[in-house]
Amino acid sequence: MKALVALILLVQLPIHKAVPAALPAPLGCDDPESEAAAEVAVNYINGHNHHGYKFALNRIEDIRVVPQGPNNDIIFLELDLLETTCPILSPTPLANCTVRSLIEHAVEGDCDVKLQKVDGTLSVLASKCHSHADSSEDILKVCPDCPVLASMNNTEVLETVSAALNDYNSKTTGPYLRLLEIGRAKIQYYPAQVVVTEFAVGATNCSAEEAKANVGACQLLPEDQSNFGFCTAVKVKNPSQDVRVDCQLYGHQVPAPDISLLSRPGVTYIHPGQDTSAGLLPSAVGVTNHNLRLAHNNPVASESSSSEILRSMLSAKSVAKRAVAEAAQHDKVPRPVGFVPPPPPCPGKIRHFDI
Repeated sequence: MKALVALILLVQLPIHKAVPAALPAPLGCDDPESEAAAEVAVNYINGHNHHGYKFALNRIEDIRVVPQGPNNDIIFLELDLLETTCPILSPTPLANCTVRSLIEHAVEGDCDVKLQKVDGTLSVLASKCHSHADSSEDILKVCPDCPVLASMNNTEVLETVSAALNDYNSKTTGPYLRLLEIGRAKIQYYPAQVVVTEFAVGATNCSAEEAKANVGACQLLPEDQSNFGFCTAVKVKNPSQDVRVDCQLYGHQVPAPDISLLSRPGVTYIHPGQDTSAGLLPSAVGVTNHNLRLAHNNPVASESSSSEILRSMLSAKSVAKRAVAEAAQHDKVPRPVGFVPPPPPCPGKIRHFDI
């Protein structure tokens, strides 16, 4: 009898089932954690880019977090970047660089980045970027009289760079400079014909005076003494001929401990610099801006990692599309008067302007 009573009491006891822990809410593109990951990604991209200009974050398009274990996450980011006026060689911190305005013919970068966060520390595993200039049509709609980007292979551009650097070298009391690369150029035809160029330079082991005797002996300084800089030049071709040039040398820069000399911006080039004393010859291909896809170098990720990032991002996009569809169904539920739906978690805010 006692056993029966005990069984009845046991049956009447409330049954507590184990409740699974709720999954953390997905990150929004403007959440502080997302912005911290984007900052690491942008610094990595600029830190491993060897050409052109630094890029700044314009918008976080998407973010996906894949937990790998305790305090270990893989993060996938889609970023929109905009070119700044700071050359990649410049020691100016990115925070102090100005984003190039729309009427200056802006350049946009699109990047997919894979990061890992272990015990709160973020590191980039792989990245894939490309960039493109805004269309000339869009610029002319906003500013009909604004010059647009010219091909860096344009004969007038090459003539201007040669004339400007030759003029600088003929007057300076400092080192003889060689051309590293042309950054960008624009040609204005009205009311006067004007060519505006920007280009990177490197100091050589000759003074400008010594170069007059034997310019062929003047070579870029070795890595442990390298001194790079940047020039802007304006050549008025019509109605009069006039060249104005301004060059700034940055001095030798010691790379950060986590960036090797071989991957530091501006330290290594595929050519020993070009001498402009005899002019410049057009190359086979002309482009208006340096493409991140061509210039970006990622020594960390393997080929398989680069392929995986695309597959993972495509998977993430499929998940995002399903989430949007579910949200659309959810929005059909009647809401009380005055209800304001929360903003979507992604894409994030535009920091500068949309191209």
